[in-house]
Amino acid sequence: MNKTVFLLIVGTVFSLSACKSSQNAYKEAYEKAVSGDEVKTTIEEPVAVNDATDADDVSNVSVREEKVSVVSGDKELKTYGIVCGSFSLKANADALRERLVKDGYEAVVVVNEAGKTYRVVCATFDTKEEAVAERNKFKARYPDNQDFQSAWILYKK
Repeated sequence: MNKTVFLLIVGTVFSLSACKSSQNAYKEAYEKAVSGDEVKTTIEEPVAVNDATDADDVSNVSVREEKVSVVSGDKELKTYGIVCGSFSLKANADALRERLVKDGYEAVVVVNEAGKTYRVVCATFDTKEEAVAERNKFKARYPDNQDFQSAWILYKK
């Protein structure tokens, strides 16, 4: 009888501790996202982009057209936006948005309705020329951040 009770207690403790490690992993990821530490959860790379180095010639700069809506932030999305991060989890997108707001950007988080991907848009503009010029400035401001070097232009449907 004592062996059965002992095995039951050991089994219960083992099963509860197995769930706890999973909860700790989620908690650690959440804390990293909230603290602003770089979290590598980018889920997709933009299509090949032929970037223009001359701000006056933007005809060869590619844009990605998506139907999106703002889910975090106070700013309305204009026609063109600079996307500096893509995430599957909204918490990670919000953490990057907060970091950019601290850096002086009026960043917003939008959701791509087709793939439920959260995009962090650091700035929006009415014209493609303005967006390309600002994207180039953004990339120059963060030369050591490889994720930001992949910033691309979003055309809002």
